Amino acid sequence: MNEFIRTSKDSNSRPLIVVKLGGSILSSDEDMAKAAKFVRRAVDEGRDVVVVVSAMKGVTDGLVERAKGVNPNTPPDLMAEIMTMGERISARLFAAALQVEGLEPSMIDPDSESWPIISSGDPVDAEVLYEETERSSKGLLQRIEGRRVPVVCGFIGKTPDGRIQALGRGGSDTTAVVLASALGAEEVVLVKDVGGVMSGDPRRADGVIPVDELDSEEALALSLGGSKLIHHKAFRYLRNDVKIRVVGLEEGIDGGTVIEDAQPLLAIEKDEGPISMITVVGNGIGDGLGILLEAVRKAGGQLVSLSLAEKAAILYVKGDKDIYGAVHEDAVKSGIGKAVSLFEGLARIVIKGKALETIPGYISRVVNPLTENKMNIYGLYTIASSVRLFVDSRSVDEVEKLIRVSLEV
Repeated sequence: MNEFIRTSKDSNSRPLIVVKLGGSILSSDEDMAKAAKFVRRAVDEGRDVVVVVSAMKGVTDGLVERAKGVNPNTPPDLMAEIMTMGERISARLFAAALQVEGLEPSMIDPDSESWPIISSGDPVDAEVLYEETERSSKGLLQRIEGRRVPVVCGFIGKTPDGRIQALGRGGSDTTAVVLASALGAEEVVLVKDVGGVMSGDPRRADGVIPVDELDSEEALALSLGGSKLIHHKAFRYLRNDVKIRVVGLEEGIDGGTVIEDAQPLLAIEKDEGPISMITVVGNGIGDGLGILLEAVRKAGGQLVSLSLAEKAAILYVKGDKDIYGAVHEDAVKSGIGKAVSLFEGLARIVIKGKALETIPGYISRVVNPLTENKMNIYGLYTIASSVRLFVDSRSVDEVEKLIRVSLEV
């Protein structure tokens, strides 16, 4: 653990949490007052709190639209300055709301000496420099104690030479997760206008129920699949066993959905198999997919992966040769398959990490070393921030080594 990280889990210190307030929570005087009471209750219950605020709902989009109306070619550096003004306003207003609750807020914006978030790259979609941020966050520690509550502008980064940057969509989630990780907080509490994560979208599905727990891999998969509760970019900065909690204002600090961090920054796993690739070609493959999967199950096989196209299905399976015969029989008998082929002796390699899909060029860094060494790939797909590829089992050790060198694992 870095020497600057607060040991908030020690018995002699109050637990530290980072509370992030979304724009919809701050859109009215009434909601802002409720949010301030939420923070006060957390302090009264014995926690130290750092608050991260978003711009009020609609403010950032309005500023961007206005800037483009004034100058359609607004330079990115200037656009970053303009589009981050909403968070500065929110921080000042919420600091005033906390004073009403008897707390001692300190407003932290990029002009503050203790500004923590250091960034680089695209001015309007910057990346956090985590190690630099971890060091600069040390200045916040003197401002956190009991009723002393820092209020930090979300969404904003600052380059080492002092230029303002925006962290891109969902940037306030990123700010909160980065600060919690850097400060050694126990939890990031994301306060939304809905109470926790739900099993589905109630506007599109019936029987939706609350979800009490997720691990970070499950939550990331939902985020990449369209859920807007947590921005996927934030997961890349989750460190030091920090939990994420998603709550509404009404649930209280211990309610909502808890997300445990169970995913490594970057790891490579090897499954030496043996794995067989069964290819079924024909018409109506999609409609008959259940028949193929049932054939694998009845033959005692284990489905490892599946690829599907209009006229072909590829099943990657573990088990003996009886599986191929069972799939062939049921596919041809049912009429969904014209012919079935078998390729044996494969192994699988899985590369996984936090928000891997958000890192430009990561696929090429996996594939290019194999291409350069004339190694075949018999299947590749991405899911839940992982890359999974199938290779000849005789070369799996060499493939793993090449990928580790390329990814610097």
